Formats: sequence, structure tokens, C-alpha cells
Amino acid sequence: MDRMKRQWTGEDRIPKMSKSKDRPKADLLLSMAAELITCVSMGDDPIGRIANGSLAIAGDRIVAAGPASEVASQVDAGDATLIDARGKVVAPGFVDCHTHLVFGGSRAREYALRLTKTAAAVEAMGFRTGIPATVEMTRATSREELAGSSARRLARMFRSGSTTVESKSGYGLSLSDELRILEINRLLSSSHPPDVISTFMGAHDFPPEENRNQYIEIIVNEMIPRVAEEGLAEFCDIYCDEGYYTVSETRRILEAGLSAGLRPKIHADAYSPTKATDLACELGAVSCEHLNYTNPHQMRKMAEAGVVGVVLPALDFAVAHPKPFDARAMIDGGMVLALATNLCPACWTETMHFVMVLACRRHGMSPEEAMLAATRGAAKAVARERDLGTLEPGKLADIQVWDLAEFEELIYRFDQNPVVAVIKRGKIEYQTEAQD
Repeated sequence: MDRMKRQWTGEDRIPKMSKSKDRPKADLLLSMAAELITCVSMGDDPIGRIANGSLAIAGDRIVAAGPASEVASQVDAGDATLIDARGKVVAPGFVDCHTHLVFGGSRAREYALRLTKTAAAVEAMGFRTGIPATVEMTRATSREELAGSSARRLARMFRSGSTTVESKSGYGLSLSDELRILEINRLLSSSHPPDVISTFMGAHDFPPEENRNQYIEIIVNEMIPRVAEEGLAEFCDIYCDEGYYTVSETRRILEAGLSAGLRPKIHADAYSPTKATDLACELGAVSCEHLNYTNPHQMRKMAEAGVVGVVLPALDFAVAHPKPFDARAMIDGGMVLALATNLCPACWTETMHFVMVLACRRHGMSPEEAMLAATRGAAKAVARERDLGTLEPGKLADIQVWDLAEFEELIYRFDQNPVVAVIKRGKIEYQTEAQD
């Protein structure tokens, strides 16, 4: 905090604040940002840019946001910590709403070989591939090693502006290993600045030691009850696709989750059309993820049902997907879109900035659409839209500061991390020197 204040505080340039009993008392003031990106639509501007903008924070909440002169008159900031954000862009923290944060090992060799060879050819060389390979490595990794490697990933994500991270299980595929992953999620959330939201995904694949029907019985009758009883997850997700779980199996597992209090999500239409999105609408799923083979009729149906579409540009890039998701059709169909990293061994990216760059260049999204999908839409995908995703009074003060002069540079300068400060629940948790 002291280094931050020495670097950025410029009390002589910040509008003077007087004390008043009639105005809310601010603890922290970010003042005179080159651009304040509120992600609240203002006229023709969907991301609500405010030039020379300020944010006032009391405790863990935003109490005022707007032009610096207006915020100065709305709050009592006489005793507030003052942060001069001149020449910088202030934005909501990213919500990374689809990750598999906790896993063991690396599939770097597999990834390199798959650049020029098929999966079958790689396996013929003696390498295990895909989800089964990571399940084997995760099971063989100690709890301490899993927690440590996941914490390092989470720290890098936070330094890149992700203040909330959803983390799915799914690389254990046994009762004990799935519980272990979810317990690590809880540990990470309680001991590190980002909020980690847990999703149970025992139905990510089938384990080698169980047959299909036996494993589904274990998920429904053992895993889901234990997860719910111990409060280890908020959502239940499933991989519904050719070669994985059928729509009828998906229904049974998600209905069991709903009965236990776990809200449904579905990995849908990633590599084949499955009609899983219809089931998502019927069950009131919070989100459907991937959506590469989703058709326009299904998109409109999801829009009407309020199911958020979570799309994954980095995954499509990493696997050279033969059918990249169609963001424009989804937006034209009225869907709320969310962007996420899909951090996992098959798609090892930790930065939402990179995901936004890919969404714009490879999937036809505008920078503004990508920004809203990485914040407001992503918050809705984890049922946190009341607290996260925008910078407006009443929301949690989850904020990132970029060493950029204007918003468009986030996409234009795509080979660097522009984040110089991250504020989580009103506290400066990360800070670094500004870049040229």
C-alpha cells in the first residue's frame, strides 16, 4: 500500500474532499482515471466509459462512480486513501467463469505432438492423452502439491485481473479424488484474494476402473450427496457430448444435483450437436458452455430462457477446433455471452486479456462485446450479477487498473499484461510499477 501511494498519490492534483455528515464516508478513492470502464451502458456506449472518472469505496462496496468532480461532491473522502489513476484505465475485475483450476501434471508433450499428429498416433507412441491422462496424474499428486500448483496458477490469474474464478472438479473421477479437488477449491478461496466458486463435475468422463452404469450410480448416490452435505460446490456440471454423457444421462445427473441444491450447468455441443441446450432450458440451467455446434434456433431458445452462453476462444485456438463457436449468431439471437479461459491441461491459459484478444480477432466480437462478456456476462454465468461485473454503487469493489491510456489498447497491445493494480473487496491486493 505505501509503495502504491508513493507511486500514484498526487493529492495536489485530486479534487479537494471535505468532510460531511450528510455524505457516505469513503475509505478509498481512485481518482481522475483516463477512462473509467463501468460496464453499465450509457447511451450508445455499451461499456459506459467515463473520461476523468473516479470511484469511491467504503468497506468492500462501491459508493460512488462517475466524473471526478461529481464523485468529489457525493462522498466524504476527507480521510480516504487517495489513488491518483491519471493516465490509466480503471475497470471491473474479470470473472473467469469456466476453469479446471485444480489438476496434476502437464500434458505439454502431448500438446506438442498433437500439433502435427492425431490423438491415435500419439497414443500409438505410448502416450496417454486427454482427460484420462490428467486423471491419472491428478490422482498421483499429493494434496499439498495439488494445492500449491493450483495456488500459483490462481495468483497469476489474479495478477492478470481475474478477481473471481470458477473452478470445476472433474480430474478425480472417484469419490475421494473429487472431494479432494473441491476441498482444495475451498482452501484456495479462503486463503487467497480471489473468490473461487466451486462446481462439481464428476461427470467429466468415465474412470477406467468403473463401467458406465456403475459410475453414474456412484455420481448420483454417493458423490452428489457428499458434495451437497459438505457444502463443497454450488453448481453441478456435466460433459454431454458424443463419447461422453448422453442427454438422458445428463438429465438424471443434473436432476439429482438439483434435488441436492446444486444448480445445473452443461458442457454442450462442443464436438457434436446433442440437444443438451434444450435440456438446459428445461431445467433452468445457469449456463451452457462451449456451444460450437449450437444452431440459431437453440440460441434463441437459450436467450428466452435466460441461459448464459459461456464461450471459450482459447480452447478453440488450442485444439484448432474444426467449428469455432459463432459469437455473432449468438449475440444476434439475443443471448447473454460470457468469456472464460477454460484453464485446463488441454488449454493452459490463465489470462482473460488473451481470451478477449482471441474473441475479437478470431470470433468477430467487438472489444466492447468482449469486455462485457468477460465481466457482466461472466458474473451472470456464476450467478453473481448482483455483486460483480460492473462498477456502480452497491457492487463489490472488485477492480483492476490498467497502465493504458484508453480501452482499445487492451486489444491492440495484445502481448503484455497491462494490469498494475488489483483491488479485491475494497483492498489493494496487488500492485506493480507502471509500464511505459
